Amino acid sequence: MAERERVVRMSVEQPLWRALTGYRVLTMVYAVLIFGFGREAFERPWVAVGYLAVLCVWTFATLPKVANAASCTRRFLGADLTVALVGILLTPLADTDAQTFDGPTLPSIWTAGSVLAYAIKGGWRWAGLASSLVAVANIVERGHPSRDTLHNVLLVWVASIAIGYVVEVARASERTLARALEIEAATRERERLARDIHDSVLQVLAMVQRRGTAIGGEAAELGRMAGEQEVALRTLVAGGLTRPSLVSEDESEGAVVRVVDVDDEDDDSPVDLRLLLAPRAGARVTLSDPGAPVLLPPPAARELAAAVGAALDNVRVHAGDTAQAWILVEEWPDEVIVTVRDDGPGIPDGRLAQAEGEGRMGVALSIRGRLRELGGTAELISVPGQGTEVELKVPRGKAGRGR
Repeated sequence: MAERERVVRMSVEQPLWRALTGYRVLTMVYAVLIFGFGREAFERPWVAVGYLAVLCVWTFATLPKVANAASCTRRFLGADLTVALVGILLTPLADTDAQTFDGPTLPSIWTAGSVLAYAIKGGWRWAGLASSLVAVANIVERGHPSRDTLHNVLLVWVASIAIGYVVEVARASERTLARALEIEAATRERERLARDIHDSVLQVLAMVQRRGTAIGGEAAELGRMAGEQEVALRTLVAGGLTRPSLVSEDESEGAVVRVVDVDDEDDDSPVDLRLLLAPRAGARVTLSDPGAPVLLPPPAARELAAAVGAALDNVRVHAGDTAQAWILVEEWPDEVIVTVRDDGPGIPDGRLAQAEGEGRMGVALSIRGRLRELGGTAELISVPGQGTEVELKVPRGKAGRGR
């Protein structure tokens, strides 16, 4: 919360709104002074007096509207620009020589304040629209615009668009800064929790594992479970992996992060393979990944994770509960490779063919069959007495055609 409040105080918009408030008041006074010093030149001074009276009341009454972005609504912006345009178009009625000489209009440079409000509120597109309407009104008021008129119109148009663009860039920078501060705060909180967990929960689990193994019997099973939970908790604290997959999208000027459920069958957004493999890690299973998201289409990621699960099931069944297993995830430009290796006794020659003949299709269907449907391959290398290694390859170009 403190970080977010600091970002609000650092906002570049608020100083711009305060500057616009002062600008409107000063330019209103300027417009009144110009009329006061040159009122003898007006053929219908009562028109100018009436408009300037309305301009003064409107300026002071709407000061709260230009105090911040929330108060400055679209309806106000439209009414404010209308006041400026009406003043420009009334100038020839109050001074018939206004179309002959390049004198100031009734609102004078107060008009630029309306355009700047559009720029601060909506960016360069809104500024371009407002300045274009002001340009048309000035050209109509002059009848035959001179070079100075066109110069002034172009200056307001370019300046307002430039200010609007700067405001948009500043807003994007603020969003990025706010996100960075949130991540920094979350990281510090996670580090604090990790220290607390390390000093308490992990040490207790490690002690239960040691004592249970030493006592034996049912206590040994309890120790084994405590060891698995210790490894899982260490992985969670160190890596911060969570069940959802975060996929970034640039939907507007700022970055938007969309949450994708890896179990959603109807979502085609890529998911992180690491999140599906993280629950497989434990006291006897070590997971090594690239440290960056390994994105695959949801069907390919699920099938590949299921094949890894089948390989680990074979390790538990055939290598015994004491066997160690290692999962290695490799990401290449054209394919993803997952290797599952164990230190069990290995598979005797001819055992796989015999198992298929007996109707045991674990390797044939659960592993090779899944990879075949993904357009990939599954290679099994086993040396008796030296463990087994299963290499699963999924080419990226064909990965989207899985189940």
